[in-house]
Amino acid sequence: METMDKQIKKKYWTFKRIGTFAGIALLVGFIGYQFIFADRRSKLKIEKDKITISEVKMGQFKEYIPQTGIVEPSRTVYLDAIEGGNIRNIVRESGAMLKKGDVILELTNLNRELSVLQQEASFNESINRARETKLNIMRNDLDQRQQLALIDNQLQILEPQYRRQKQLFEKKLIAKQDFERTEADYKYNIERKRITYEVYRNDSIDRIRQLKAVTKSEQQMTLSLDGVSKILDNLLIRSPIDGQLSTPHWEIGQAVSTAQRLGQVDIVGSFKVRVPIDELYLPKISVGLPATTDFAGKTYQLSITYIYPNITNGRFEVDMNFVGETPQGIRRGQSLRMRVELGQPSEELLLPIGGFYKDTGGNWVFIMDGEGKAVKRDVKLGRKMGSEFFEVLEGLKPGDRVITSSYENFGDNEVLLLD
Repeated sequence: METMDKQIKKKYWTFKRIGTFAGIALLVGFIGYQFIFADRRSKLKIEKDKITISEVKMGQFKEYIPQTGIVEPSRTVYLDAIEGGNIRNIVRESGAMLKKGDVILELTNLNRELSVLQQEASFNESINRARETKLNIMRNDLDQRQQLALIDNQLQILEPQYRRQKQLFEKKLIAKQDFERTEADYKYNIERKRITYEVYRNDSIDRIRQLKAVTKSEQQMTLSLDGVSKILDNLLIRSPIDGQLSTPHWEIGQAVSTAQRLGQVDIVGSFKVRVPIDELYLPKISVGLPATTDFAGKTYQLSITYIYPNITNGRFEVDMNFVGETPQGIRRGQSLRMRVELGQPSEELLLPIGGFYKDTGGNWVFIMDGEGKAVKRDVKLGRKMGSEFFEVLEGLKPGDRVITSSYENFGDNEVLLLD
């Protein structure tokens, strides 16, 4: 029996072929995934314990500027020489505690003293002449009144005599010549009284005017005399207030010129702070703005009380007074670091200040994406709150964690992997 070989048909999809195609497909898929979906950003591994991570939070934003102020007495009165001269006696030394009116220095000025004596003599002479003029005016008034009194006395004698003789003459009991003599005397005195009284009345009006002028002149000269007498008082330098004396070194016989500053008297125990501020902040500075300073581990409140109008070398000055308690132990001339607030506080999103700003200019930051990775993100920062916070305008939200330490060693990498 003849046997026939049966041809066996070879399979195309063998396990080997399937495996090969599957491997190729996987390889192509992996390459495609990497091309489309994989993170191709540049990465850098860093040590987590060498960076600072800060949380973005809502908080009260107080815009303030740090400044350095100088402690000064709350009130200072300067001692300026009103009259020049030479120091004759030093009564009080620098550092002495004074009461108002205490003599500090005694000056001598022989030319001024001689001039004062001459002026006093001249004014005394003028005052004496005025008083003599007043006496003459009053004496003239008295003389005229005496004349009127004398005429009235004559009339009191002549009037009854004239009336009696008139009656007797009408009855032809006396001679006409006797009556006419009495009548003439009587009428003469009546006319004399009228003329004398009219002169007296006119002179009285003029006397009143003269007396007013002379009296006023005398008063002015008396005041001038008092003023001249006080000129020599200016050679005594006195304390204008209660306080502590501060002066340069003086010597007996030292020359002092008019208006020369000889020192100052400071109120003890009450202080203010003089603070220079850049003129750029002038529009934001006003009386009443608060400030704080730290001294001996405690924070003290101050308030702007005066703004000086002059600007020197791009800076202006303000005076600040302590609000409430004054620090114990501060001294005149001591420097204090101030935080001057600009405007009212507001609720803002805040990012702590750090070394990152020097590298990014506040345009981007690395924000934590989970625990082991940080990614680069664009942000927009606003105002600066002293040395503590930046105001966040865009790019961050509360709860975000940002690397705030320096980015100097991160290069241009966009992803940081934290070990």
